[in-house]
Amino acid sequence: MANFYFDIETTGLDPRKDKIITIQYQELDRNTGEAIGELVILKEWELTERGMLEKFLKDSKIDSNYPFDFIPTGYNLTFEHNFMRERTAKHSFNPIDILSKPFIDLRSIGVLMNKGEFKGSGLDQITEKQSDGRNIPVWYNSKEYGEIETYIVNETKAFIKFNAWLYRKMPGLLERFRKENKIQ
Repeated sequence: MANFYFDIETTGLDPRKDKIITIQYQELDRNTGEAIGELVILKEWELTERGMLEKFLKDSKIDSNYPFDFIPTGYNLTFEHNFMRERTAKHSFNPIDILSKPFIDLRSIGVLMNKGEFKGSGLDQITEKQSDGRNIPVWYNSKEYGEIETYIVNETKAFIKFNAWLYRKMPGLLERFRKENKIQ
């Protein structure tokens, strides 16, 4: 089994007309949630969208028949799911459905930590992530690729810090829940 931090950046919010401009992933330790290995950033401006998707499919094994070869771990994976499904199909690959196999989406935990409110539960609002990514299309259009890469590295660090914190804290919550509810 292999858990991977998984995220994409796009030129907009509509997977039918906007394209994926980066795919980033990094293996995570299954016991600690910490990063192991290097952060991989595939860039459309170096590979084209099709080339980037092809390389990701080959290297990640996300489309493997064994569902635990690549377990996406992210924040609001529905976004990645919709884009990956639409854009892989557009480029004549088998559509990737990341929500039909094992995945870990921390968005619901962020919502619960925010008293059940979606508004205010973005990764940028509960961690030290500095923005919500709305500048990505602007930087892409003005070819400020270094800004995009800096954003990705900072976002990845914020996510992994949150993820590792949850790995440390959540087992204690389970124990506490069982004790308080007299569950053996």
